[in-house]
Amino acid sequence: MDTTSLQLSGIHHLTAITAQASRNHAFYTRTLGMRLVKKTVNQDDVSAYHLFYADAKGTPGTDLTFFEWPAPPERRGAGSIVRTALRVAGDEAIDWWARRLEELEVRHDEPAIRDGRLTLDFEDPEGQRLGFVVDPDPEEAETWEKSSVPSAYQVRGLGPVTLSVRDYVPTNLILTNLLNMRRVREYVLSRSGAEVHVFSMGKGGPSAEVHVAVEPDSPPARQGAGGVHHVAFRVPAFEEHDSWNRRLNEFHVPSSGPVDRFYFRSLYFREPNGILFELATDEPGFSADEPLESLGESLALPPFLEERRKEIEANLKPLR
Repeated sequence: MDTTSLQLSGIHHLTAITAQASRNHAFYTRTLGMRLVKKTVNQDDVSAYHLFYADAKGTPGTDLTFFEWPAPPERRGAGSIVRTALRVAGDEAIDWWARRLEELEVRHDEPAIRDGRLTLDFEDPEGQRLGFVVDPDPEEAETWEKSSVPSAYQVRGLGPVTLSVRDYVPTNLILTNLLNMRRVREYVLSRSGAEVHVFSMGKGGPSAEVHVAVEPDSPPARQGAGGVHHVAFRVPAFEEHDSWNRRLNEFHVPSSGPVDRFYFRSLYFREPNGILFELATDEPGFSADEPLESLGESLALPPFLEERRKEIEANLKPLR
């Protein structure tokens, strides 16, 4: 395949850090009403949970995931992902969530228009910066009948992720020249005055955008609890994933090389401001080892970790 024609189809998942898995699980499943579709471990550090919250089927593009590490809080700054949007279906959903967050005493801002879309920024109990954004075409997500949130207001998937960088030029080159994203527009953050450049993938829209805030005077971030570890972009099939690996090599970009995560295949590399990117396949998905109806109910391990199940389970604390 000619690598110049490769296209990413959107955001695949975002992985953040929690220091309190039980509290994290309660917030994302009860407060936000998302489904725990995979309870597993960090394959590179099996002492840590890796929890995947998503729509009813764990559809690619709906996964918000967490590593549990006993880390101090994140030091906010540039060279990091500073906000993750969650898509909802319409202005009424934003109004509903504003009332719910107020009732549950979740830290949040007032609804506001940003980049032409109604948004509602909020934080989880560890300071993870999130926000609801209206998606005019939330076609991919499957609502979950057991959610604590009515189907009309459920999270439909990941929206734009916002990066903070001190030096815009090299990040722009990676997104456009290497990853074939399209730079489509700009806006200014009302609170900080930072200029934000919007990049689009695939068919575009809030499920397929990266927003890059240029903040040259911001101190460097230090990763920790309440911060983001990496963002992953969608690669539809294995064949294209192999082609992306070749493209990274052609551009002499250091990477992990292909990594089989069992539920998807991955490629990892850092853009020049130090933010970790992943290219992840849509296939095979989370039902590779569990029936759809019981996703996330027990500890799932990829085959190469199965023989260590007793050891791994003994080192994990119950989520409830």
